[in-house]
Amino acid sequence: MPPVFPMLTVLTMFYYMCLRRRARTATRGEMMNSHRTIEANSRTSPLNAEVVQYAKEVVDFSSHYGSENSMSYTMWNLAGVPNVFPSSGDFTQTAVFRTYGTWWDQCPSAPVPFKRTPPNFQSQDYVELAFEQQVYPTAVHVLETYHPGAVIRILACSANPYSPSPPAEVRWEILWSEKPTKVNASQARQFKPCIKQINFPTNLIRLEVNSSLLDYYTELDAVVLHGTKDKPVLSLKTSLIDMNDLEDDYEEKNGCGMDNLNKKFSSIALREGTSNGYFDKLPYELIQLILNHLTLPDLCRLAQTCKLLNQHCCDPLQYIHLNLQPYWAKLNDTSLEFLQPRCTLVQWLNLSWTGNRGFISVSGFSRFLKVCGSELVRLELSCSHFLNETCLEIISEMCLNLQDLNLSSCDKLPPQAFNHIAKLCGLKRLVLYRTKVEQTALLSVLNFCSELQHLSLGSCVMIEDYDVIASMIGAKCKKLRTLDLWRCKNITENGIAELASGCPLLEELDLGWCPTLQSSTGCFAKLARQLPNLQKLFLTANRSVCDTDIEELACNCTRLRQLDILGTRMVSPASLRKLLESCKDLSLLDVSFCSQIDNRAVLELNVSFPKVFIKKSFTQ
Repeated sequence: MPPVFPMLTVLTMFYYMCLRRRARTATRGEMMNSHRTIEANSRTSPLNAEVVQYAKEVVDFSSHYGSENSMSYTMWNLAGVPNVFPSSGDFTQTAVFRTYGTWWDQCPSAPVPFKRTPPNFQSQDYVELAFEQQVYPTAVHVLETYHPGAVIRILACSANPYSPSPPAEVRWEILWSEKPTKVNASQARQFKPCIKQINFPTNLIRLEVNSSLLDYYTELDAVVLHGTKDKPVLSLKTSLIDMNDLEDDYEEKNGCGMDNLNKKFSSIALREGTSNGYFDKLPYELIQLILNHLTLPDLCRLAQTCKLLNQHCCDPLQYIHLNLQPYWAKLNDTSLEFLQPRCTLVQWLNLSWTGNRGFISVSGFSRFLKVCGSELVRLELSCSHFLNETCLEIISEMCLNLQDLNLSSCDKLPPQAFNHIAKLCGLKRLVLYRTKVEQTALLSVLNFCSELQHLSLGSCVMIEDYDVIASMIGAKCKKLRTLDLWRCKNITENGIAELASGCPLLEELDLGWCPTLQSSTGCFAKLARQLPNLQKLFLTANRSVCDTDIEELACNCTRLRQLDILGTRMVSPASLRKLLESCKDLSLLDVSFCSQIDNRAVLELNVSFPKVFIKKSFTQ
């Protein structure tokens, strides 16, 4: 009897080819909505009824438009049932992230992007939501009420945030993923992506967003999690599976994920051989230049091929700029330990979003910095909630060359921890957005860090007197180019006067939602006269801004590129026309909720100045 195994192999290969061909040629109705989804076609028995629940609590987030002391435009509005949906428009009861479009990337304060960021990682912000019951997800619905289309990834976590004891293992699984796409309509919608089935129950869902293609702020009202208490059984109907998803699973099973960095870099089964072909004839520097175009996982894979390439892939010169943020879901102490010998020359390090829920310990972070911190110039730690006072002390002792420190949304850091930043006298950029830095610590930092050029103090609610801070900035930070005072609660015309006279190089100033500033004191007019280099000025929600202020800007700040006067009642179309005629580089003008600027006035200005994006929000 002839053997049947060759025939089975041929049939298997034929079935694989047919399945891949079908996945490539299927109509849009047959295909998945995303390259990361699986059509589960699950059947639920009456005993395994579907559970439908809204988010119980907002656990964590990277930014929001609102204040730390109110509910308007904050991420906390995502908890519970919808407040607005199905209505469309700009409502304070929704969740809104801090930025939209590419405007913030075009500002003087915008940092230089990291190289080697994998193309499939495009997330800019996130929010994590806890639900009452753990379920096997069958659907996740996002209620978007204004400018939809920002959500690009939905993930589920195996950890239960309400469990009294920490889990032995924490896993994140992508339920759905898509590249940023332009949604032309600004109306409300119920976003219902097809999610893939996972093999663990969850009550912790994470949304990641990219707002770069949006015309205005996206607004989210609620998130609905559908699922079953018991694991669903797939129907007998053949499911369409994206072959890219199979390939990703294959890589994970073969140790090509970030959680297996140690296996990648310390492989002892490298191919032996005396010749590497033409590679032996290439200059060392040329091979290094070629490898510099690889992402970190690709570099890890290549290190396993042969000894020559292993040597190149482990060269510290390949890790001068190291962006670990895309791998936040799997990066842990073990990963840092095996990266450590290769990062002795690292100058730029991005650990934003990493280390939460015990993935990175204080001791693991400290060991890494003690070996790799001496050459650091830039350190990004946004939303790194493992940080404590010991970590900042280690940074201040080991990173003496540091010029750029980002602690944005590290809201779990205790106030006393910020005292250590004052030891970093060479700082040029410091981001303390949504931190608990207190006035005493900040005054010390400003006193010793006189080289500061970029400073973000947005939503720092623990500062008692912003006039004192502004006075110190004006006295010490003569090189300051950008300053973010978004939602500082008590700065007055006195503090503004100190800033304007002491920091003549300012190119960017955010005074959005600063309620104690009044145009009648002449503070905005003085700003315009004393800061001729201004390119961005946000006076958001200051109802006192008037025509005189706009005309002063038109006369003195001809380099202006972005202006936000949302909510003012006293600015007329005539003064805006003068501004647009004088400021030839103006590209963004937000006049939302300006009572004298109606839609007709906006249309007329758009006709006369077609290159300017004039924003006019609405409430249905």
